[in-house]
Amino acid sequence: MKNVLVTGGAGFIGSNFIDYFLKAEPECRVINLDALTYSGNPQNLVQFADREAYVFVLGNICDSELVKSLLYRYEVDTVVHFAAETHVDRSIKKPDEFMKTNVMGTFTLLEAGRCIWLEEKASTSGDFRFHHISTDEVFGSLGSDDPPFSESTPYNPSSPYAASKASSDHLVRAYYHTYGLPAVITNCSNNYGPYQYPEKLIPLVINRAINGVQLPVYGDGKNIRDWLYVEDHCEAIWRVLKKGRIGETYLVGGDTQPTNLEVVEKICELLDKRFPSSKNAPHRRLIEFVPDRPGHDFRYAMDIGKIKQELGWLPKHSFELGLEKTVDWYLPNPEWVKEIQQKQGYKEWISTNYADRGENK
Repeated sequence: MKNVLVTGGAGFIGSNFIDYFLKAEPECRVINLDALTYSGNPQNLVQFADREAYVFVLGNICDSELVKSLLYRYEVDTVVHFAAETHVDRSIKKPDEFMKTNVMGTFTLLEAGRCIWLEEKASTSGDFRFHHISTDEVFGSLGSDDPPFSESTPYNPSSPYAASKASSDHLVRAYYHTYGLPAVITNCSNNYGPYQYPEKLIPLVINRAINGVQLPVYGDGKNIRDWLYVEDHCEAIWRVLKKGRIGETYLVGGDTQPTNLEVVEKICELLDKRFPSSKNAPHRRLIEFVPDRPGHDFRYAMDIGKIKQELGWLPKHSFELGLEKTVDWYLPNPEWVKEIQQKQGYKEWISTNYADRGENK
């Protein structure tokens, strides 16, 4: 790898990955293509603004001419594709945006790689790679006693978001099998950690709890997710880039599956320890059960045996450790959160989404 195009690098996982990658591969150049929509934040990468090895480009992955020009100009040999609409609740209300970005955006990137790498052979490098970041949600829902997802689990998406990511996965595989595009897919579980957009569960709960605002929990709170600390995910991607086999899929998970209610309660416990005299303590009294999300998948769990066996990767953070580090990042960074929360789009979304479920605080 010499010149790496990262799409969506101003978002949560993308910005954490660029941070990790530039430390692991200081000789590489990173070109960050991001449209800076609601979840993209250039402040996530301000520490790299003056580095020659880092280039930021404002633009959309659906812009074919822009994508091709970047592959030409920077002789890109590796694409790490994060850019996506990711919030299930948003996909239920505005599915068209998910189809455009997640499906057509991925198609645009694949076509650019096919044309420039395989047909025109415009790059001086002959060693290319297209790494597509996907999700465990493409597999649908597990029952209480079902075995965890594996690389051979059939796709069964339940939400417009999951369906759009499943579609993009199929496109990536089709370009590998039909054109020989050197592609790899990783399907990850729920990420958490620094710089996560504060409408997602963990940062939402942290920020509402410290401000004494009700903590909405869907349904009975018994839905289960596999939680992956973002730094561990970044290391897994790096290992797949270095040693992963072309044409393969690797599942990446945190190897821990608490219920949503347990996640919220653990955050409350951490805040009780840090602010024992707070007027909001005990913070769990702020928990409020609200009507469930339509089509809410019950359980996700990941079998990470393949990436462990082939690449020697395992998550380094237990959920307790990762959650503690996450809380301790958000507490001293209220201005980062406040800047996002003051945007009209964020206010409207929180009001609309939770007001529809009977919670409007």
